[in-house]
Amino acid sequence: MRELPLNLILDEPTSALDAEAEHALFERYAEGARRVGEATGGVTVLVSHRFSTVRMADLIVVVADGRVVEAGPHAQLMRNRDLYAELYELQASAYE
Repeated sequence: MRELPLNLILDEPTSALDAEAEHALFERYAEGARRVGEATGGVTVLVSHRFSTVRMADLIVVVADGRVVEAGPHAQLMRNRDLYAELYELQASAYE
């Protein structure tokens, strides 16, 4: 039995938290995922609808209608001006 996982899937793990707690917890998840990835090659999948959380991910995968429609880091997806950028800006506008 492995001591460290090769795959860790977190499905909306911070959905019930306030923004400050969500950010702190995500930072801990990200650090743990980096450590495990460097040690074992493991991969962490974080499912989230909060764009403020996913923008820090190494790779963002956008799923629509059951299909992958975009994939890449935040900056690239914003430059593409497709669905991710549209939804990111829509969500961000609520905080302005």
